[in-house]
Amino acid sequence: MTPFHYAFLVTDLDATRRFYLGMLGCAEGRYSETWVDFDFFGHQLSAHLGNPLRDPASVGLVDGKEVPMPHFGAILDWEAFHALAARLQTAGVGFVLEPQVRFIGRPGEQATMFLLDPSGNALEFKAFRHPRALFDC
Repeated sequence: MTPFHYAFLVTDLDATRRFYLGMLGCAEGRYSETWVDFDFFGHQLSAHLGNPLRDPASVGLVDGKEVPMPHFGAILDWEAFHALAARLQTAGVGFVLEPQVRFIGRPGEQATMFLLDPSGNALEFKAFRHPRALFDC
């Protein structure tokens, strides 16, 4: 797997650190007074202070459910997904889309959940029942 890098805007670095480190279990990398890097499941996220522009009406339709657009996230293995979902539920994190399984019985069957970080950035976490079916319908 080749790691990717994603830079995004946040309104509060302390709240962002609490969420990505505490809630999601990411590790912190380099940082300054205006940005911080996170090890996001083997990928590099760079959170920069700024004003995220979000249109709450922007959604896509997937398997009959509205999902926030844009969004980013990580594909986890089945067990790691369910462990993260349980940790977030126990912590009382609100979900845009509760943890669930979609495309049941199809090659691309997957568990998914959507949530927002403290700055309103939409995140999706998913796991495939059959990991080799990542791009199958």
